[in-house]
Amino acid sequence: IAVASGKGGVGKSTTAVNLALGLRDLGMKVGVLDADIYGPSLPKLLGIKEKPETIGGNRLKPIERHGLTVMSIGFLIEEETPMIWRGPMVMSALTQMLREVEWGTLDVMVVDMPPGTGDVQLTMIQKHRPAGALIVSTPQDLALIDTRRAIDLFDKAGVPVIGLVENMAGYACPHCGEISDPFGRGGAEAAAWSSSGPAAAASAKAPSAMSAMVNCSPSMKRRLASCASAYPRSVIRPSSRPSARPTTFAAASG
Repeated sequence: IAVASGKGGVGKSTTAVNLALGLRDLGMKVGVLDADIYGPSLPKLLGIKEKPETIGGNRLKPIERHGLTVMSIGFLIEEETPMIWRGPMVMSALTQMLREVEWGTLDVMVVDMPPGTGDVQLTMIQKHRPAGALIVSTPQDLALIDTRRAIDLFDKAGVPVIGLVENMAGYACPHCGEISDPFGRGGAEAAAWSSSGPAAAASAKAPSAMSAMVNCSPSMKRRLASCASAYPRSVIRPSSRPSARPTTFAAASG
């Protein structure tokens, strides 16, 4: 499953990790690949600082953490080291992390894609063929423009868009509990309904849906079961809109 976005900073990596944790709690053996070579996020999100072991001199052993099998270029470099690589080197690194890592037997692999619609996305689609793509966006028009581009990319490549997550769509005041929408609301849902593909929109109206991910993140050593069960399964419920293509979802406000 490719977790993708048209624009950076929309919470794609956090969504990918918590999707993987939710699938893990369903009893699946889950691998997570950080395909964002220039800006790897998994080491920070999962609290991983050690480097992977080498097997036989030419293969890498992925790191096991919180029931997930994980690989990221961030495990091989220092946290503040910039990746000053041209496209071919990035494509080579991505292929190596997929084919030269001892992933073992997995039920599903969640791939945290870099933002945009460039070389990495094309390489993943053409050479490694995801079963589906989950698109993450925020409600603003600027983000949704790029979201539609990402949806169109996967549609044209014949990769099903299995979901569209609207992130940062609500903020609950910690004092009075009132929910406001500083970035707007419903844009991703509208994009899902206008999409030619069967995208599902999920609107995180309450910050508990997304901020709980951060507060429950493995790097903070909190209990992960509540975080994984809160998102995406019980937080997201069917909306009251009439049944039609595509299926839409809204986040529970509790």
